[in-house]
Amino acid sequence: MNAPEPYKSTPVFDENTLPAGLRKEHRTKAGVWGIIRVLEGRLRYRVLDPITETILDPDHPGLVLPDQPHFVEPLGAMRMQVDFYDRNPSA
Repeated sequence: MNAPEPYKSTPVFDENTLPAGLRKEHRTKAGVWGIIRVLEGRLRYRVLDPITETILDPDHPGLVLPDQPHFVEPLGAMRMQVDFYDRNPSA
């Protein structure tokens, strides 16, 4: 079975254009998964329930589970994008 295609993607953000809403607690809707893809640089990904912290880079994307509170923080210069899915993209 092929991996699902995202139904929506954000623009590519850098450390200056990353929206404030992504830098503070937010969540996807129920039934929506996200994959945070770092294209260049590094990004801190903090999940608040359960509490975890991961450093994302081009080789290590971050999986956002439905309705899971989280936020991101750039670690210097970076470029990133989020892809959204209507089912678990890693299943």
